Amino acid sequence: MWVPKNGGVEADQREAAMRKWRREAALDLYNLLLAMFLLISPWLFARANGIAAMDLRASGAVIAILSLAAMVAFSKWEEWANLLLGFWLIVSPWILGFAHTRAMHFSIAVGAAVAYLAALELFLVYDAAHPAAFPSEPRERH
Repeated sequence: MWVPKNGGVEADQREAAMRKWRREAALDLYNLLLAMFLLISPWLFARANGIAAMDLRASGAVIAILSLAAMVAFSKWEEWANLLLGFWLIVSPWILGFAHTRAMHFSIAVGAAVAYLAALELFLVYDAAHPAAFPSEPRERH
C-alpha cells in the first residue's frame, strides 16, 4: 500500500481546501438560478419575438457559464462580466427593440437582480481583502 511522504497530512489539507465553500459562492448559485430562469423564460410568454427570445437565452447561457465558473474557480473578472451582463439585460429591450413587452419586464427584473448580486459579491470580496477600508465597529466619539 502506498503512503504519502507526509503521512497524508498535506493531501488532507489540499482536499479540505478544495471542499471549502466560499460564503460568496451562494451568490453565484443565485445567479445560476436566475440564468436558468432566463433560459426558460421565452417559453413563459407565447408571443415573445425572436430577438427577445434569443437575447434572453444567450444572456442566460452566458450568466450560467460564468456563475458555474465562479463557483469552481473564483476570479473577479467573472463577477465584472456578470455585472455588465446585468446592465445589458436592463437596457437591451430598448436597444434590440422589444420594449413594452412582457419579455422586457423579465429582462429588466432579472438584469437588475444579476447586477445587484454581482456588485454585492465584488463588494464582499473587496471588503474581505481590505478590512480596514470599511471598519465593522463604529469609532468612539469624544
